[in-house]
Amino acid sequence: MTPRLSPTDHLIATLDQGLRTVWGRHHARRPTPQPAAPQTGTGAGAADEAPLSEAEQRLSGALMRVNHVGEVCAQALYNAQALGGEDPELKAQWRAAAEEEVDHLAWTEQRLAELGTRTSLLNPLWYTGAFTLGWLAGRAGRGAALAFVIETERQVEAHLASHLERLPTGDHASRAIVTQMKADEAAHAEAAEAAGGARPPQPLRWAMRAAAKVMTVTAHRL
Repeated sequence: MTPRLSPTDHLIATLDQGLRTVWGRHHARRPTPQPAAPQTGTGAGAADEAPLSEAEQRLSGALMRVNHVGEVCAQALYNAQALGGEDPELKAQWRAAAEEEVDHLAWTEQRLAELGTRTSLLNPLWYTGAFTLGWLAGRAGRGAALAFVIETERQVEAHLASHLERLPTGDHASRAIVTQMKADEAAHAEAAEAAGGARPPQPLRWAMRAAAKVMTVTAHRL
């Protein structure tokens, strides 16, 4: 039987998870998404794709850095909601979602290394800010917690769709990762909706979108 953790144990585990998220290396449970094989009859795969130009590599690196920041924030949001909330069902759902999204962290870290660039220098700041918002949402009750997750995931889904439009057409590796991440985020939003949640009022959506814009613009460079 798994021992039941005390509130102090949960707090220590959450702090440990935060340190690991910001400064640790991550390992995916699922294989890294791969580009679909071209329908050319030549058998050429992702390894045979034309190399990116310097400008394309910089653009892909900046976009994947932003995506990595999004996953750092997702870990903060889910772990904070699990810590701050009191609904056992939701706490289990948030922890499961955070575990699933570790794959995203690992995939984006790997792709950034392949592109010869780094993660955001401001990841500790992003994590702290997202954790604070997640904890407040969790403390506000079930309806607010679900609404916050739904809106966050829907905005991330739209954000990833825009990256699929902006990524170089030849960067099949990044595009495959972003496509799978987009599908996973949609599934998390749908799970929150199935649990009885609804999107928050429009003013809150605008505020969340504005905060996300500041983060993405800054992380694109830093």
